[in-house]
Amino acid sequence: MLNKRSKENLQQMGSLIDNENKGHISSNINEMVEYRVLRGRIYNVGFQPDERVIPFLELAGFGSAALIRTFDLRYDLISALVERWRPETHTFHLPCGEYTITLEDVAVQLGLPIDGNVVTGVSSISRPARLCYELLGHSPSEGKFATLRFSWLKANFEHLPNTATELEVMQAAQGYIMHLIGGVLVPNSHDSKVSLMYLPLLSNLHNTRSYNWGSTVLAMLYRELCRTTDPSAMDIGGCLILLQSWALYRMPFLIEHESGYREVIHGSDISSDDRESFWGGDYSVIPSHAYVYSNLWCISAPLIHFQTVEWYHGDRVLRQFGCIQYISTQPVRLPTKLHGMTRRGMHWADWGDVHEEYVTMWNNRFGRIPPMDRCLDLRPSTQSASCTSSETEPEPEPEAVPDPERRPEPELHSGTSSYHPDLGADDYFPGSSA
Repeated sequence: MLNKRSKENLQQMGSLIDNENKGHISSNINEMVEYRVLRGRIYNVGFQPDERVIPFLELAGFGSAALIRTFDLRYDLISALVERWRPETHTFHLPCGEYTITLEDVAVQLGLPIDGNVVTGVSSISRPARLCYELLGHSPSEGKFATLRFSWLKANFEHLPNTATELEVMQAAQGYIMHLIGGVLVPNSHDSKVSLMYLPLLSNLHNTRSYNWGSTVLAMLYRELCRTTDPSAMDIGGCLILLQSWALYRMPFLIEHESGYREVIHGSDISSDDRESFWGGDYSVIPSHAYVYSNLWCISAPLIHFQTVEWYHGDRVLRQFGCIQYISTQPVRLPTKLHGMTRRGMHWADWGDVHEEYVTMWNNRFGRIPPMDRCLDLRPSTQSASCTSSETEPEPEPEAVPDPERRPEPELHSGTSSYHPDLGADDYFPGSSA
C-alpha cells in the first residue's frame, strides 16, 4: 500500500490531468480495491540469426536490434510508471521532475535509425500470397490473410540450408526482421502474429534502413502508455523491453528492488544523487552510430506509424541531454480522434495521405530543434518546477535566457562515450560494449 505522502503525490498528479483525461488511473487511486498490475507479451524471436543473415540485418538497420535478448519484465514497475504518465505531454511526471523515453534512448538501446522517411503506407495487402512468395520464398496460405504467425516464421527461417543462395539468405533476413518487429519492437498486447503491412517496406533492404524505425517504436509505446492510463485497461503492448530498461537506467536505485516499485515511483524522498541520474545520466558506453542525427533527440515533432500519430516533446526534457530546461511552452494537442485512431474500417487507406499534414511536419524536423545550452547544474529553477506542476507560464528569470552567440552546436555528446546497462546478467545486449 502507498503511504500517505505517496498517495498525496499521486492525487496531486491526477488533479493536473485535463478534462479530456478524467479517467486517468491516477485520478481513481482512492477507488481501487487493489493495485492494478498490467500484463503484456514479448514474443522473442527464439533463435539466433545465421551468421550469413547478419550482414543483411545490418544493411537494413536492424543489426543491433537483433542482439536484443528478452528478460523477465517487472510488470509492477511498468504499472507504476503508467500511473505517472501524462497523455497531454507524453512524459512521466515524477515527484523529482518531468522525464520521458526519448529518441536518444531508442537509438542507443535499440540501435534503430531515428531519422528518415516515416513508416507508413497501405495497411491492407491485396495479393498477400504473391508478396510472401516474392519476399520470403514461402506463403502460409494461397488465400486472403493479413498477418504472419511467429510460429510460421520460426518454422521457415530458423534453419538455413548450407546450400542456401544469396536470395534465400536475404529472404531469411526479411523473415527475421518481421518477427523482430511484431514480437519485440512493436508488439500488441495479445496476438502472436505480425501484420503483413510491414513486409513491403522490406522489399529492398538497402532502402529499409532509410525508414525511421526508431520513431515507429516510440510512437507505438507512447500510444500504449496513453491507452493504459484508462483504469479498465488490463494489458499493455509496445516495446516493454525499452520501457523497463529505460526506467532501470534512469532510476538505478530501482535495480535493488524486487517489488514495491509503486512506493518508490510515487515517493518524494528520492535522494539528490538519485535525481541526478535523470538529469545528467549521459550514457557511458555509446556506439558511434547512435550519434548520427543526435540533434533530433530534442525536437518537438510528430512520431508516425501507419495509423498512429503521437507527439514527441523532446524540448520538455532537455535536462536529460545535459542542457538547461527553460520554461516549456504549452504541449502540442493532437485531436482526440487522431490520438485514438485505429485501422478499423480503413484497411485500404494510404496512411501517408491520411496523415499528410503530420508527414510534412516530420519532413521539416530539422527546423524544429529547440535552443540547447549546456549546464553543469541541471537542477530546475523554482519557476521551472512551478511551471511543470501547474502548467502555468510565468515570466522566465533573466539569467535563464540563452545567449545566442554562445549557443553550442546541437551535437550533444562526445564521440568517446558509450553505454551498456549493468543489469547483472549477460542476456541483454551481449557484445554491445565491444
